[in-house]
Amino acid sequence: MRIAVLGGGPGGLYFAYLWKLRHPDAAVQVFEQNPRDATWGFGVVFSEQALEFLRADDSETVDAITPRMESWRNITLNLHGQSVEIDGVGFSAIGRLELLGILQSRAAATGVVAHHGTPVQSLDQLAGYHLIVAADGLNSLVRRAHESDFGTSVSYSSNRFAWYGTTKTFPTLSQTFVGTDRGTFNAHHYRYTRGMSTFLVECDDTTWQAYDFANRTVEESKTICEQVFSATLDGHPLISNRSVWRNFPWVWNERWSRENMVLIGDALHTAHFSIGSGTRLAIEDALALVKALEMESTLRDGLARYQAEREPVLTKLVRAARASGDWYEHFPTHMRLGLMDFAYSYITRSGRIDDARLRAMSPHFMARYDASKAARRHE
Repeated sequence: MRIAVLGGGPGGLYFAYLWKLRHPDAAVQVFEQNPRDATWGFGVVFSEQALEFLRADDSETVDAITPRMESWRNITLNLHGQSVEIDGVGFSAIGRLELLGILQSRAAATGVVAHHGTPVQSLDQLAGYHLIVAADGLNSLVRRAHESDFGTSVSYSSNRFAWYGTTKTFPTLSQTFVGTDRGTFNAHHYRYTRGMSTFLVECDDTTWQAYDFANRTVEESKTICEQVFSATLDGHPLISNRSVWRNFPWVWNERWSRENMVLIGDALHTAHFSIGSGTRLAIEDALALVKALEMESTLRDGLARYQAEREPVLTKLVRAARASGDWYEHFPTHMRLGLMDFAYSYITRSGRIDDARLRAMSPHFMARYDASKAARRHE
């Protein structure tokens, strides 16, 4: 079987590696437009048990990645100079380039042939492959070429964000909400190595307009963000890597395959960065596709099984990501709440956590939340 994988991100690399590992006679080639050592952004974060969802199927990859990750058990929220920790919410992070390097090496060791710096301009270049796996991200060539067949829908959040790094490290995944005389900002920040953190800055459209970011250079925007978050950064600079302002894109497809082409990862769907699941979902897609293809005798049936079995799970996660994204679109309004009510609104925003689960997961936070409610009743 000859397989072409478009896109050398985590999802594409993992599919290529896993298929070649299980099917050594297959010819698997990855086509990635960027150089081998290039990537956009800084660290990537995994919610809950990091890569433990892979252990039953691929413990060796889990064991290769997890020692290189930074992990923590709490979330810290900072609002108007006050802070609260929400206990029991585990996350892990790793540098995106480091993760890609691990997956690149594992794929190469199995015999996968990777073509870096090789953009595919037309699907005609892929004639002769039995299967084309579109792991080519938000601007997927495969998806754009057949949007009506895939039933593609794309919309955008009204908020803007810019993805920076910083040498300031943080003990937990943190969210800092800041009001200025011209608007409101939020920063999602977490360490991904001992000396570096991701620092993603977000603002609502009203603030973006007030600061005239449309007419600012990347450097000017970075300087403004350093000033807004000067107390959080504590003298450390922001580091840019194509850190332009963007609207988060919501991508969904009603049909996941067409003939011998199939979508995974951001080419298929997006999940808001606030739930920390984008990279995990891409890797899970790759695993689900491998399993579905192995369980059927024809490619057509395997691709149909992939969607039938994966879609119900993915739909729930994307729905939660939508709810989380909607909360962030209204974060200036939420900032009017007191610290504990704000924190409760934040942690329950996706609709997946009710009071019973929150009490079991975060007993210290809930004790503080209950005490704040009791104190208000007696005022």
